[in-house]
Amino acid sequence: MDSVDTGIYLYWIPLGAGGSGFVRTNGRIYEAIESRRRSRSAVDLYHTALQVRLPERRFIVETMWPSPAGNPAERGVVVVAPVFASWLSFTRIFRYEVRCWPDGNLPDADEAFGGPQPVSRDEDVSRRVLDLTKKVPKLVWGRDEADVGEMWNSNSVISWLLTRAGVEMNSVTAPEGGRAPGWDAGIVVAGRQAGESLRLPGTSDPLPT
Repeated sequence: MDSVDTGIYLYWIPLGAGGSGFVRTNGRIYEAIESRRRSRSAVDLYHTALQVRLPERRFIVETMWPSPAGNPAERGVVVVAPVFASWLSFTRIFRYEVRCWPDGNLPDADEAFGGPQPVSRDEDVSRRVLDLTKKVPKLVWGRDEADVGEMWNSNSVISWLLTRAGVEMNSVTAPEGGRAPGWDAGIVVAGRQAGESLRLPGTSDPLPT
Protein backbone atom coordinates (compact mmCIF):
# COMPACT_ATOMS: atom_id res chain seq x y z
CA MET A 1 0.00 0.00 0.00
CA ASP A 2 1.32 3.45 -0.88
CA SER A 3 2.45 5.30 2.26
CA VAL A 4 0.59 8.44 1.13
CA ASP A 5 -2.60 6.55 2.05
CA THR A 6 -1.49 6.21 5.68
CA GLY A 7 -4.05 7.58 8.11
CA ILE A 8 -7.43 7.16 9.78
CA TYR A 9 -10.52 7.22 7.56
CA LEU A 10 -14.00 7.69 9.01
CA TYR A 11 -17.17 6.28 7.44
CA TRP A 12 -20.58 7.86 8.05
CA ILE A 13 -22.94 5.01 7.16
CA PRO A 14 -26.70 5.70 7.10
CA LEU A 15 -28.42 3.68 9.80
CA GLY A 16 -30.09 0.67 8.22
CA ALA A 17 -27.92 0.71 5.08
CA GLY A 18 -27.74 -2.53 3.18
CA GLY A 19 -31.45 -3.24 3.29
CA SER A 20 -31.81 -3.69 7.06
CA GLY A 21 -35.41 -2.58 7.39
CA PHE A 22 -35.55 -3.57 11.07
CA VAL A 23 -32.63 -1.32 12.00
CA ARG A 24 -33.83 1.53 9.81
CA THR A 25 -37.39 1.42 11.20
CA ASN A 26 -36.26 1.27 14.81
CA GLY A 27 -33.84 4.11 14.18
CA ARG A 28 -36.63 6.27 12.82
CA ILE A 29 -38.82 5.50 15.81
CA TYR A 30 -35.97 6.35 18.18
CA GLU A 31 -35.22 9.61 16.39
CA ALA A 32 -38.91 10.57 16.32
CA ILE A 33 -39.08 10.15 20.10
CA GLU A 34 -35.80 11.99 20.69
CA SER A 35 -36.66 14.90 18.40
CA ARG A 36 -40.02 15.38 20.10
CA ARG A 37 -38.43 15.15 23.56
CA ARG A 38 -35.83 17.76 22.64
CA SER A 39 -38.23 19.96 20.63
CA ARG A 40 -36.35 19.78 17.34
CA SER A 41 -36.85 18.37 13.87
CA ALA A 42 -36.00 14.72 13.19
CA VAL A 43 -32.73 14.16 11.31
CA ASP A 44 -30.96 11.32 9.52
CA LEU A 45 -29.02 8.89 11.73
CA TYR A 46 -25.56 7.48 11.04
CA HIS A 47 -23.43 4.55 12.17
CA THR A 48 -19.67 5.13 12.17
CA ALA A 49 -16.66 2.94 11.49
CA LEU A 50 -12.96 3.42 10.76
CA GLN A 51 -10.42 2.19 8.29
CA VAL A 52 -6.86 2.60 9.56
CA ARG A 53 -4.27 2.45 6.81
CA LEU A 54 -0.61 1.82 7.61
CA PRO A 55 2.24 1.38 5.12
CA GLU A 56 2.24 -2.36 5.73
CA ARG A 57 -1.46 -3.13 6.22
CA ARG A 58 -4.98 -1.79 6.66
CA PHE A 59 -7.44 -2.46 9.49
CA ILE A 60 -11.22 -2.13 9.86
CA VAL A 61 -12.31 -0.82 13.27
CA GLU A 62 -16.03 -1.27 13.86
CA THR A 63 -18.52 -2.21 16.53
CA MET A 64 -21.11 -4.86 15.70
CA TRP A 65 -24.31 -5.90 17.49
CA PRO A 66 -25.37 -8.62 17.84
CA SER A 67 -22.18 -10.65 17.80
CA PRO A 68 -22.49 -13.18 14.97
CA ALA A 69 -21.65 -16.85 15.17
CA GLY A 70 -18.24 -18.13 14.18
CA ASN A 71 -14.71 -17.66 15.44
CA PRO A 72 -14.29 -14.10 16.82
CA ALA A 73 -10.55 -14.17 16.14
CA GLU A 74 -11.21 -14.52 12.41
CA ARG A 75 -12.95 -11.14 12.35
CA GLY A 76 -10.52 -9.35 14.66
CA VAL A 77 -12.64 -9.12 17.81
CA VAL A 78 -10.73 -7.42 20.63
CA VAL A 79 -13.51 -6.47 23.10
CA VAL A 80 -16.89 -8.04 23.92
CA ALA A 81 -19.45 -6.29 26.16
CA PRO A 82 -23.17 -6.49 27.03
CA VAL A 83 -26.18 -4.93 25.36
CA PHE A 84 -29.01 -3.40 27.47
CA ALA A 85 -28.02 -5.25 30.68
CA SER A 86 -25.04 -7.24 31.92
CA TRP A 87 -27.16 -10.21 32.95
CA LEU A 88 -28.39 -10.64 29.37
CA SER A 89 -24.90 -11.15 27.96
CA PHE A 90 -24.98 -14.91 28.45
CA THR A 91 -26.29 -15.05 24.87
CA ARG A 92 -24.54 -13.42 21.90
CA ILE A 93 -27.80 -11.72 20.88
CA PHE A 94 -27.18 -9.37 23.78
CA ARG A 95 -23.45 -8.90 23.24
CA TYR A 96 -21.64 -6.44 21.03
CA GLU A 97 -18.09 -6.73 19.78
CA VAL A 98 -15.36 -4.26 18.93
CA ARG A 99 -13.29 -5.33 15.94
CA CYS A 100 -9.78 -4.42 14.89
CA TRP A 101 -9.76 -6.55 11.78
CA PRO A 102 -6.60 -6.81 9.65
CA ASP A 103 -7.57 -6.49 5.97
CA GLY A 104 -11.18 -6.84 7.14
CA ASN A 105 -14.47 -6.23 5.43
CA LEU A 106 -16.73 -3.26 6.18
CA PRO A 107 -20.34 -4.01 5.19
CA ASP A 108 -22.13 -1.16 3.42
CA ALA A 109 -18.93 0.86 3.06
CA ASP A 110 -20.05 1.86 -0.45
CA GLU A 111 -23.12 3.54 1.07
CA ALA A 112 -21.12 5.80 3.38
CA PHE A 113 -21.89 9.49 2.98
CA GLY A 114 -19.03 11.07 1.05
CA GLY A 115 -16.99 7.86 1.13
CA PRO A 116 -14.07 7.35 3.54
CA GLN A 117 -13.13 10.71 5.06
CA PRO A 118 -9.60 11.24 6.45
CA VAL A 119 -9.53 12.52 10.03
CA SER A 120 -5.77 12.09 10.56
CA ARG A 121 -2.77 11.45 8.31
CA ASP A 122 -0.43 10.93 11.27
CA GLU A 123 1.03 7.43 11.40
CA ASP A 124 1.64 7.58 15.17
CA VAL A 125 -1.99 8.57 15.81
CA SER A 126 -3.15 5.79 13.49
CA ARG A 127 -1.15 3.18 15.40
CA ARG A 128 -2.43 4.61 18.69
CA VAL A 129 -6.03 4.00 17.58
CA LEU A 130 -5.21 0.35 16.91
CA ASP A 131 -3.56 -0.04 20.33
CA LEU A 132 -6.54 1.58 22.06
CA THR A 133 -9.11 -0.80 20.58
CA LYS A 134 -8.19 -3.35 23.25
CA LYS A 135 -8.88 -0.74 25.96
CA VAL A 136 -12.38 0.38 24.91
CA PRO A 137 -14.56 0.74 28.05
CA LYS A 138 -16.89 -2.25 28.37
CA LEU A 139 -19.95 -0.09 29.00
CA VAL A 140 -23.43 -1.49 28.39
CA TRP A 141 -24.75 -0.65 24.92
CA GLY A 142 -27.99 1.34 25.04
CA ARG A 143 -27.47 2.53 28.61
CA ASP A 144 -25.97 5.66 30.16
CA GLU A 145 -23.77 3.92 32.73
CA ALA A 146 -21.24 6.75 32.63
CA ASP A 147 -23.96 9.29 33.52
CA VAL A 148 -23.14 11.65 30.66
CA GLY A 149 -26.69 12.25 29.42
CA GLU A 150 -26.47 10.03 26.35
CA MET A 151 -26.43 6.28 25.77
CA TRP A 152 -23.27 4.33 24.93
CA ASN A 153 -23.22 2.55 21.57
CA SER A 154 -21.12 1.89 18.47
CA ASN A 155 -20.66 5.59 17.74
CA SER A 156 -19.44 6.14 21.30
CA VAL A 157 -16.70 3.57 20.73
CA ILE A 158 -15.47 5.30 17.57
CA SER A 159 -15.48 8.81 19.05
CA TRP A 160 -13.78 7.49 22.23
CA LEU A 161 -11.00 5.95 20.15
CA LEU A 162 -10.43 9.09 18.09
CA THR A 163 -10.47 11.36 21.14
CA ARG A 164 -8.08 9.20 23.16
CA ALA A 165 -5.75 8.89 20.17
CA GLY A 166 -5.46 12.66 19.91
CA VAL A 167 -7.59 13.47 16.86
CA GLU A 168 -8.90 17.05 16.86
CA MET A 169 -12.62 16.37 17.26
CA ASN A 170 -14.01 19.85 16.70
CA SER A 171 -13.73 19.34 12.97
CA VAL A 172 -15.19 15.82 12.98
CA THR A 173 -18.95 16.21 12.65
CA ALA A 174 -21.83 14.24 11.18
CA PRO A 175 -23.05 15.11 7.68
CA GLU A 176 -25.27 18.16 7.51
CA GLY A 177 -28.83 17.32 8.51
CA GLY A 178 -27.76 14.19 10.38
CA ARG A 179 -26.33 12.96 13.65
CA ALA A 180 -24.68 9.90 15.17
CA PRO A 181 -26.40 8.98 18.47
CA GLY A 182 -23.86 8.22 21.19
CA TRP A 183 -21.06 10.18 19.50
CA ASP A 184 -20.79 12.84 22.20
CA ALA A 185 -20.86 10.22 24.96
CA GLY A 186 -17.62 8.72 23.69
CA ILE A 187 -15.93 12.13 23.63
CA VAL A 188 -17.02 12.94 27.17
CA VAL A 189 -15.94 9.58 28.59
CA ALA A 190 -12.55 9.90 26.87
CA GLY A 191 -12.17 13.43 28.23
CA ARG A 192 -12.90 12.31 31.76
CA GLN A 193 -10.22 9.65 31.51
CA ALA A 194 -7.79 12.35 30.40
CA GLY A 195 -8.74 14.45 33.42
CA GLU A 196 -10.68 17.04 31.44
CA SER A 197 -13.99 18.62 32.45
CA LEU A 198 -16.35 18.20 29.50
CA ARG A 199 -20.07 18.48 28.96
CA LEU A 200 -22.57 17.33 26.38
CA PRO A 201 -23.95 19.98 24.03
CA GLY A 202 -27.06 21.58 25.49
CA THR A 203 -26.13 21.01 29.14
CA SER A 204 -25.42 23.95 31.42
CA ASP A 205 -22.74 22.56 33.71
CA PRO A 206 -19.47 20.73 33.07
CA LEU A 207 -19.61 17.03 33.83
CA PRO A 208 -17.38 15.91 36.71
CA THR A 209 -14.26 13.95 35.89
